[in-house]
Amino acid sequence: MTLDQLREYCLAKPDTEETLPFGPDTLVFKVKGKMFLLTGLDNHPLQFNVKCDPDKAIELREEFPQHVLPGYHMNKKHWNTVIVDGKIGTRQLKEFIDDSYGLVAGGKKK
Repeated sequence: MTLDQLREYCLAKPDTEETLPFGPDTLVFKVKGKMFLLTGLDNHPLQFNVKCDPDKAIELREEFPQHVLPGYHMNKKHWNTVIVDGKIGTRQLKEFIDDSYGLVAGGKKK
């Protein structure tokens, strides 16, 4: 998955907006005004942070110990950093994005 493919996939989701709230180097995708994915524009290999159910986050880190890490600069209980270097397939990467989007879009407003 490339950065362009990641952007295209995220922007195809309903009510998604693309923002740069942390400066010109960090791309953030939001739904309902809340982040569901962020990525650095200069990361090589590509990596992104996604929200995750806490129990599933631990399982994924154990299943992919070199490629799914506690969320960099995020709440490590609820966010994972995913390294995109070809070791995790596109279908699995899309599932991570879908789960994050679902957690945020399906969440209740305070």
